[in-house]
Amino acid sequence: MGKTMSEKILARAAGQEAVSAGDIVWADVDRAMMDDILGPRIKIAEGMDEICDRVWDPKKVVVIADHYTPPANENQAEIVKFTRDWAEAHHIGQYYEFEGPCHQIMAETGNVLPGMLVLGTDSHTCMGGAMGAFASGVGSTEMLGILLTGQTWLRVPETIKVRWTGALKEGVAAKDISLQTIGTIGHWGATYKAVEYTGDTIRGLNMDERMCITNMAVEMGAKAGLMEADGAVMDFLEEHHIRRDEAKFYKSDPDAEFCRTLDFDGAALEPLVACPHGVDNVHKVKECTGEPIHQAYLDPAQEDAIRIW
Repeated sequence: MGKTMSEKILARAAGQEAVSAGDIVWADVDRAMMDDILGPRIKIAEGMDEICDRVWDPKKVVVIADHYTPPANENQAEIVKFTRDWAEAHHIGQYYEFEGPCHQIMAETGNVLPGMLVLGTDSHTCMGGAMGAFASGVGSTEMLGILLTGQTWLRVPETIKVRWTGALKEGVAAKDISLQTIGTIGHWGATYKAVEYTGDTIRGLNMDERMCITNMAVEMGAKAGLMEADGAVMDFLEEHHIRRDEAKFYKSDPDAEFCRTLDFDGAALEPLVACPHGVDNVHKVKECTGEPIHQAYLDPAQEDAIRIW
């Protein structure tokens, strides 16, 4: 029986020849990321003081102040300062502040590469799966252990295969792919599973669009959302002058075992919206009438396409 991307990446991280869904593995973490809101200020600093105030490998730890930058009040400013001071005291060379969202920074600085195991204190760390990595969010207690040892235990997840085929219509975006997928699977339907996105629709998307999709994998409970690294990923790495020394390229075998396979027609997809009060309460935009819009974000590049709908 073949193996999925998730099984291959976690086998490599665990130093094993092969693992299967359901196995419990101790895995070496390639990158640990903390942001300001769920960084060293929550349990981590205090816990490290009590156990061993030393990071296992400062070069593999990335700290990013993004949620509270710019600070909206004195409390947020103090949190950012604490995060900055902690990073300096623990010799974290990769500290970023006022430079953008943490997941985007991770990708653009080469801290998420194909085949990596990346764990971060933000549930949307799964965005890194667009790079062909196994990226997932963890809590502060788990991160404390990772910072001290460089390892953590994981249950190898089952994988849901989501296949999208067909060219998207004008005015349809990657977010619509996410919403259709989540609306079908449900907000809890992929709990502790990996979701692997495949098909020519996905291969035709640029990296920003792919990241939009994997970022939202957690909204259906997924442990990770993954896409096979291809030429678009290589172009992204080259564009950002990122070395590929740590990259390892994996793809699911043709006979890999998936717990579920879903097929979607990209050509039939229409603009969608998630209505109150759940991300899986998905409807076509043109069917959502009668409620006033109080605030909206419009992409100027899509102005003509928006008029179509």
